[in-house]
Amino acid sequence: MIAGNWKMYKTQADTRAFFAAFLPLVSDALHCDIVVAPPFTSIPAAVEAVKGSNVAISGQNLFWQKEGAFTGEVSAGMLAEAGCQFVIIGHSERRQYFGETDGSVAQKTRAALADGLVPIVCVGEMLAEREEGRTQEVLSQQFIGGPGALTPEEFSRILLAYEPVWAIGTGRTATPEIASAAHGFLRRCASDQFSDELAAGIRILYGGSVKPDNIQGLMAQQELDGALVGGASLDTKSFAAIVNCN
Repeated sequence: MIAGNWKMYKTQADTRAFFAAFLPLVSDALHCDIVVAPPFTSIPAAVEAVKGSNVAISGQNLFWQKEGAFTGEVSAGMLAEAGCQFVIIGHSERRQYFGETDGSVAQKTRAALADGLVPIVCVGEMLAEREEGRTQEVLSQQFIGGPGALTPEEFSRILLAYEPVWAIGTGRTATPEIASAAHGFLRRCASDQFSDELAAGIRILYGGSVKPDNIQGLMAQQELDGALVGGASLDTKSFAAIVNCN
């Protein structure tokens, strides 16, 4: 899977223009699933634009309650009704700026699954944690408290995304070997918590300054099952080049 996270970029008009240019560039890309996560206000425009194409739409976040007095929040059912098939949960920016915890990640994941969305659950360490040699400790903690808290059946329906926070928007990319080691560790966490079969079946995406010039080296690693792309997904040609890397 190649997923693009637009974060807080692109109006509805920008969204329509993007897909008009992007879809012809990836129409023959049958080797991977293609997902784009626009901001909430642009989801309807995106869903309309990709009808009949090989691109699916994702939400960037949700709240775990079905409805209620939660000003500014959006439920899984609302995203599904708007046409989303996926939702990103626990992105490092949500954790860093909005105080999301491993517990809230688990709650949001269950809510997404209950309404038929496929969660892309994010984990990853900060720079200080990597420099202190705590990468595996942090990943283990985030896994156990988040996706590891699901039932085996629930876990079988999610995707994981490894996002080394020190490589997001910094231009620094984990080497293919660093990324592969982290993905392998997460797969071992899944094996320990659930089973070898579930661990082998889960797709783990890499997210952290993915660009056209490094995607080939990353995807050559057997442990990497795709990418969660940030800034490069905002440009049609860059994102198409990443998608078409096979």
